[in-house]
Amino acid sequence: MDLLFLLVGIVTIFVTYHSLVWLISFLRKVGLIVKDQNKKDKPLVPLSGGLAVLVGFLVGLFLYLGVSLFYDGGLFGVLEGYDLSVILASVIAIVWVTLIGFFDDAFIHGSGEKSLGLGQWQKPLLTLLGALPLMIVLSNKVSFFIPYFGDISVGWIYPLILIPVGFVGAANMVNMLAGFNGLEAGMGVVYLLSLGTYAYVHQSFVASLIAFVALLAVLIFFFFNKIPAKILPGDSLTYFLGGTLATIAIVGGLEFPALIISIPFFVEFFLKWRSKFSADSFGIWINGKILSKHEKVYSIAHILTKTGNYTEKQIVSYLVIMQVVFSLLIWII
Repeated sequence: MDLLFLLVGIVTIFVTYHSLVWLISFLRKVGLIVKDQNKKDKPLVPLSGGLAVLVGFLVGLFLYLGVSLFYDGGLFGVLEGYDLSVILASVIAIVWVTLIGFFDDAFIHGSGEKSLGLGQWQKPLLTLLGALPLMIVLSNKVSFFIPYFGDISVGWIYPLILIPVGFVGAANMVNMLAGFNGLEAGMGVVYLLSLGTYAYVHQSFVASLIAFVALLAVLIFFFFNKIPAKILPGDSLTYFLGGTLATIAIVGGLEFPALIISIPFFVEFFLKWRSKFSADSFGIWINGKILSKHEKVYSIAHILTKTGNYTEKQIVSYLVIMQVVFSLLIWII
């Protein structure tokens, strides 16, 4: 076990844990709390746990960067100037989308039912700015890899179109399949672990570094967010997860594996599109089970909640298992 990476892991876990403890208290004091919809009494729970995840991620990543500049033989080798530029561009992108998610969380409806947030078109436009650092640093990248076909060269289309479209799409998609304690973080742990390991095996070391540090921070958040949640993720975490997933794919040349992993979110997009993006994934608590508020299926979760036969914990478990299946597919295809 590499001592530097072990140190980074311990520090990331420590900082994320204590950041969450402090953030829960702070959010309650400032009134950034919303109703936990899938509970009998709908208790008020602090929102926007992604802020603490971001802090843990940044401290862990910068610790690795700072030490590795003076330490030869780290897990990912000596950082070169290009690697450092890519990592810093990635950090800017991830920080930006997480803050956009927080702004979306920050405006709470007076009833505490939900955050009013940014408009449907404001979020993609603002997250587009997060793609700019990656577009600049990777301006010379003109191709992407597809199994069985090899490198597909698309010229300037990659940095000018594919990077911003992929980044904006990923940053916004994780938010669609949400609304249950432990769901977003649970799925995030699965695909970050799979994609980070895949990146390391295929020697995309910068991508794997970002993935593993993010994984540790999200894993700690999961234990605070699992049923019954002490804090909810909010858009700050879903945007963090989506932005990180896109960043790993772009800087690691892992576009195809990331697309496979993201299939549940594509399905969720089209289901939500049928409702004109007005449907909620969560449902109504009835005798410990969750029943959908909608007659039609507008979310993958509705396949389970439509019957009213499953608890919140069971629904989350099934959806996380679904993500495990798609995360394993990248090792087969």
